[in-house]
Amino acid sequence: MGETMSLKGLFQTLKKRIWLIMLITIIAAILSAVVSFFVITPIYEAKTQILVNQTKSDDQLYNSTEVQTNIQLINTYNVIIKSPAILDKVKSDLNLERSVEDLNSQITVSSATNSQVVEIVVQDSSPHVAAEIANETAKVFQTQISKIMKVDNVSVLSKAIVKDDVSPIKPHPLMNIMVAIIVGLVVGGVVVVLIEHLDNTVKTEQDIEYILELPVMGVITNIKEIPKATNVAARAPLNTRAPQRGETYGS
Repeated sequence: MGETMSLKGLFQTLKKRIWLIMLITIIAAILSAVVSFFVITPIYEAKTQILVNQTKSDDQLYNSTEVQTNIQLINTYNVIIKSPAILDKVKSDLNLERSVEDLNSQITVSSATNSQVVEIVVQDSSPHVAAEIANETAKVFQTQISKIMKVDNVSVLSKAIVKDDVSPIKPHPLMNIMVAIIVGLVVGGVVVVLIEHLDNTVKTEQDIEYILELPVMGVITNIKEIPKATNVAARAPLNTRAPQRGETYGS
């Protein structure tokens, strides 16, 4: 009951209300499972790759300066790929019922350091739609970049395909449940400690010693209720008159 709690007292408190901790943990795990399996929409991912490189004839030699120029252009291309000039046409070609802003949020463009390969990643609730958006974005960009920047240095390396055993990238139900169990244990422990800390009732001899700062001299245990004595007189016959001459008991 004190303001501070020893490590031993903490373990005793947690042990005393372990049922409450387990209840909170089980509820958290069940809620996480329900949300992961039935509430959150599964999201699938599709990828396509494009190569940024100048078209060369057979008699041209490898030029490292040109490679560096192409790498520097990639940062510009990353912005152009997600621009309305590209996404508007992608939306129109695929007849997508979503805004350009929503389409933009589904697409991620990235490239490795010092690499001429650009990866277009699309996330969608449908794996087929995600693949269509990725492939169409690469196709439209390859066509439009020659008009926008007057260059022809983009080619498609790989197209997005949908496998038979495709799995969503999120949510991760098992991971979510594990996190919920850990959070439930922590929250349950905090709740138990708070309950014990805010409880100012006297329950044990130690509580009395702490409050009064006096030693406990003795303890009166609970005495079970003593059964009432049997009243023999109450069960005696009501007719107590002495028998007259000529009478006997029972007549």
